[in-house]
Amino acid sequence: MTIHIDKEVEVSFDFPEEEYIEKVILAAMDYVECPYEAEVNVLFTDNEGIHEMNREYREIDRPTDVLSFPMVEYDVPGTFDTLEEEQGDCFHPETGELLLGDIVLSVDKIKEQAAEYGHSELRELCFLVAHSMLHLFGYDHMEEEEREQMEQMQREILSQLNILR
Repeated sequence: MTIHIDKEVEVSFDFPEEEYIEKVILAAMDYVECPYEAEVNVLFTDNEGIHEMNREYREIDRPTDVLSFPMVEYDVPGTFDTLEEEQGDCFHPETGELLLGDIVLSVDKIKEQAAEYGHSELRELCFLVAHSMLHLFGYDHMEEEEREQMEQMQREILSQLNILR
């Protein structure tokens, strides 16, 4: 498992964020029963940086809390059985790891939303990483049923780690 964490801005939480990011990524992979070792890139930025990316990649002119950039296209979300046959290029040529994609987090939004929702910054960070990992596995929340499914999955992943509201 390879997790690259980069920081465009200063990150000052009162917990070891890299340790918890790894825990959530591994828990999400176990949850969907990913059969591969994988590579995930995580970038911490601020509202300004994520606003720019949101505008450029999604044509939404405002900051957001997290952006997900999946490298894999799934026939069915969280189903890995055809990846090697259909998308051999989604594996790192040297390590053989599945290249899941990139997660971009706004440190500003993590702090703002934790205060707004009345829970810890740790819980907010872990929630956003779990949410983004589900996007990297092909899940989405465009329809109400999809949104409910993702919310349930996020709760279950965080519950396994005893990270509760």
